[in-house]
Amino acid sequence: MTPSEPLPRAVELLWGLGSGGSRGPRRALSTEQIVDAAVTVAEQGGLVAVSMARVAQELGFTTMSLYRYVDSKDTLIELMQDRVIGLPPELPADANWRTALEIWARAEYRTIQRHPFWLDIPISGPPRGPNNMAWLETGLAALDDSPFPPQMKLLLLLNLSLFVISQARFARDATDSDDFAPVLRRVLDPAQFPALSAVLAEGSLDDDNPPGGTESGWAEGLFEFGLGRLLDGYAALSNTP
Repeated sequence: MTPSEPLPRAVELLWGLGSGGSRGPRRALSTEQIVDAAVTVAEQGGLVAVSMARVAQELGFTTMSLYRYVDSKDTLIELMQDRVIGLPPELPADANWRTALEIWARAEYRTIQRHPFWLDIPISGPPRGPNNMAWLETGLAALDDSPFPPQMKLLLLLNLSLFVISQARFARDATDSDDFAPVLRRVLDPAQFPALSAVLAEGSLDDDNPPGGTESGWAEGLFEFGLGRLLDGYAALSNTP
């Protein structure tokens, strides 16, 4: 994009640039109201329930009136994505980089869990909104006292965020696992699957034996175990000559 090219409409709205609506009768809506209504629809019925018509109904306006503010459903969803993620946590000033990243990652995980429809928003490119940029800024600032060069800081943070998103998706979607270990015990031949059978025999896949010895279930245990091992790797990398 050249400096003379117009910004995408979603970016203008996300950053408060340009007008909030086209010319016409006195405006009775705001972009913020439309986004809030769309989030309400998504919280109630999932992302699939969001349409310009359904959001207009939620607000008590006509569908066409929304297009004076938001030019498309795609733009609306991009605005929703940034609104829902909100602002990042305030990190302790005295925290080292690893502790700061733990706080940052757990905060992102909890935020996504509060708004599970967020996971269904298609990833068509890097987020461009101010809230997402605030998360990125906070995460990069957490690495200020680390020995990593700037580009590596960015890569490490993006890798951490993708880990958080995948774990949040597992926590939301993997709800039918109560009979996983019992079923496997009945169908697996130990001669064909000796390593897996040994894990089953030890009870490592039972619901009452989540990773890390936590009491909050497999999803939480996997997240905490994986977060720890990922940051162990970052720490080892920081000590690499």
